[in-house]
Amino acid sequence: MQLKKLIKNNLKLLQGSDPCKYSFCGQLLAGLILLTLVFSLISPTGLRADQVNELRSKISEKSLEMKGLEEEIATWEKELNVVGQEKQTLSRDIRELDTTQRKLNSNINLTGKQIDSTVLKIEKLGIEIEQREGEIELNSAALAEAIRIINEQESYTLLESILAGATLSEVWNDMEGLQKVQAEINIKTTALKNLKVALIADKGSSEEEKEDLSSYKIKLADQKNIVINNQVTKNQLLTKTKNKESNYQTILDEKKALRDQFQAELMAFEDELRLAVDPGSIPEGRNGILSWPVDKVYITQFFGNTPFATKNPQVYGGGGHNGVDFRASVGTNIKTVLSGIVTATGNTDAACPGASYGKWVLVKHNNGLSSLYAHLSLIKVLVGQVLITGDVVGYGGNTGYSTCPHLHLSVYATQGLRVQNYNFKSCVGKSTIMPLATKEAYLNPLSYLPDYD
Repeated sequence: MQLKKLIKNNLKLLQGSDPCKYSFCGQLLAGLILLTLVFSLISPTGLRADQVNELRSKISEKSLEMKGLEEEIATWEKELNVVGQEKQTLSRDIRELDTTQRKLNSNINLTGKQIDSTVLKIEKLGIEIEQREGEIELNSAALAEAIRIINEQESYTLLESILAGATLSEVWNDMEGLQKVQAEINIKTTALKNLKVALIADKGSSEEEKEDLSSYKIKLADQKNIVINNQVTKNQLLTKTKNKESNYQTILDEKKALRDQFQAELMAFEDELRLAVDPGSIPEGRNGILSWPVDKVYITQFFGNTPFATKNPQVYGGGGHNGVDFRASVGTNIKTVLSGIVTATGNTDAACPGASYGKWVLVKHNNGLSSLYAHLSLIKVLVGQVLITGDVVGYGGNTGYSTCPHLHLSVYATQGLRVQNYNFKSCVGKSTIMPLATKEAYLNPLSYLPDYD
């Protein structure tokens, strides 16, 4: 409304007592003045410009803070890798838990900064979008007024224009001038509309990013709870051992003996399953059928009769390692290697602590394969849940028989796999649900995972 009033006022002033008031001289000048007024608004000015600049400054500050936190996290991760290679002792495990706690706290702080930065970005885009909307409104009104003026001239006969004092040349010059003004406004309005579309898309992306970061913060809260729970467990162990290394080593020896006994009985049980596996039911070995289950890939134990498995037949029952182990500190994202459905989850520690997989997730894929993720600290999926490649199934941990935090990944031929209740002989009177497979069903994950350098 203000724009139309401005246009009318300009027209009145320019036409006024002009003897050529019916010619296009006045309208053309009004259009040119209007064009100048409208497009002087394109650059941010005043309070809004100050707000945008202030938000940009805050976003830059957050970026610097995030960089510092990322460097902290990298330092803690390096320390965890060093600690994980040391001999398992009471002091080592406590140091590992403390370092993990610091790393997770840094992660939580980093995510908070990322969320803050995203909120600022959304606010900045909101101001810019509102500003562009105002510019579009002004330019749209200018375009409408230019069209109205041209329509008036088109309805004004050539004879009337000449009788009013305008020459034929003046009439055509005025017509051509206003058409140029119209075309210019139309071009700039279209450009602004396109900019608005882009800004709205950016705002939508930022809001999605904020939602993702909020979910990630929930995940980090989970990880913090994992560390707290582990610390409680360690405190209980300190009480049990009276903070003596010798007592702790005795507990470790008992745990290893239990694991050996369980592994032997499990292999004997699986040998009796007699589940037929049709080779045609599984894909031929080819790298890239499966994706990596962790972002930073470092294999600590390969599949089959590896040197470690050969030197420790009591651990693997002489049958070799039935999966691949990946370095994964507590709280690491563990991702499904392929789309599928969660067929089972469980926690062997609930029945026989330290004997087997601990917290585990089993996913069935539609190509005849199934994948197992073991030693998790927390399970984040439900039975029956449909997953796509890369979805988080849980967090890296140290549950079950595990001398340090890592991920154990097994890949099965689904035909030779069963999930059923298993009665522990090594833990008398205890039973739990477990994945059980015939020997032929265990497949080398590296036959399907990407190339490993």
